[in-house]
Amino acid sequence: MPVDANWLRPDWPDRRAFMTTRGFNCGRKSGDADEVRAHRAELQRLLGARPIFLDQVHGADVVRLQRDWHDDNAPSADAAVSTDPELAVAILVADCLPVLLSAPGGVAGAHAGWRGLAAGVLERTVAALCDASGCAPRDVQAWLGACIGPEAFEVGPEVVTAFGREPMAHDQPGFLYRPNPQPRWRADLTLLARERLMAAGVTRISGGGWCTLTDDSRFFSFRGESLGRPRGRMAACVSLGR
Repeated sequence: MPVDANWLRPDWPDRRAFMTTRGFNCGRKSGDADEVRAHRAELQRLLGARPIFLDQVHGADVVRLQRDWHDDNAPSADAAVSTDPELAVAILVADCLPVLLSAPGGVAGAHAGWRGLAAGVLERTVAALCDASGCAPRDVQAWLGACIGPEAFEVGPEVVTAFGREPMAHDQPGFLYRPNPQPRWRADLTLLARERLMAAGVTRISGGGWCTLTDDSRFFSFRGESLGRPRGRMAACVSLGR
């Protein structure tokens, strides 16, 4: 499965999985329609399966992919499971964290911004994948793609509270305190995701460490758009193909 050398890939020899980068826009609401259609067609060729893009809403709902779903009728959800070799999971991102999952009998993907993470999207995705594929969380592999990094993602006390932590004036796991002059924190989505996955019983976790905002030559960034960077959405995809 030859893909762009600049794309990100988990080390999963038994799955076709990758995350695209800047220059390969896959978001229908953020670019030329013909170009996006061509890019999505190329994803299908590379995955050996038809990618299903959800109507992502920053929630925690998980669905199981159906063959009669297409770009115009896919449901509102932020994670999906596939046990069908003909259907691939596709997650659109441009600062939020994409998480791809692989189990012996299925694959999954989740759109994990801070709202989805706090609402339990990863725990629900792991549970749905295990149920669909008949496995235990210990059998699941997880890979974290690129997202806005902790050096760039400043949040207020409402985000700290959403993760069950007290917004106190000091560093906490996943949150570095930075008065600015009001109390602010730098949130680490990758660390928070690892914490949630491990609590759900997933121990084989890889990836993470790329920042979509600061690495502006490689990634699209929603926040970077306000700084004059090109609009676009990257796709993190996984299929059952080898």
